[in-house]
Parts: sequence; structure tokens; C-alpha cells
Amino acid sequence: MPTTRFDMRLDQEIKAKAEKASALLGLKSLTEYIVKLIDDNATQVIAQHESIIVENDIFDLFISACEKTQKPNKALLDAKAFAKEQGIK
Repeated sequence: MPTTRFDMRLDQEIKAKAEKASALLGLKSLTEYIVKLIDDNATQVIAQHESIIVENDIFDLFISACEKTQKPNKALLDAKAFAKEQGIK
């Protein structure tokens, strides 16, 4: 896997705590610990922002509303046509 460089400055106390945590986890280096933290956190943040979690009763209400839909009105069709002209999907 290609790598890239990332430089940062840390407060001495934070660095000492991070080094201790890294050692307690059995990691080879502070860099490995920081990379793991960044990867884990980034994965979590992305998942939170790319998904929607709803309770069952709310989902049931949503599905019910979808099943009761009517044909789109002229305003909605016009908005769709406008979006398509603008290159919006």
C-alpha cells in the first residue's frame, strides 16, 4: 500500500500517554498507534454520516407513507425537469 507522510506536534504529556497506551496494546510504535486511531475513528465517522438509523416504528411509518404515495404533481415534475437540465441527479 502506498504511504504518505503526516507531521504533527504533540504536547509532551499527550505524547507520553499515547506512547504508554501504544505499549499497553502491544503495538510496535507510536506511529502504529496513531494510524490505528485515525483509521478506526475515520471509519466510524464516515459510517455515521453515510447511514441513517431509525427505530422500527418510525421505519414502519415511513414505509406506510411511501405505500400511500400519489402520482407526482406538476410542480414536482417541473422541479425534476429543472434539476435534470442543471445536471443534478
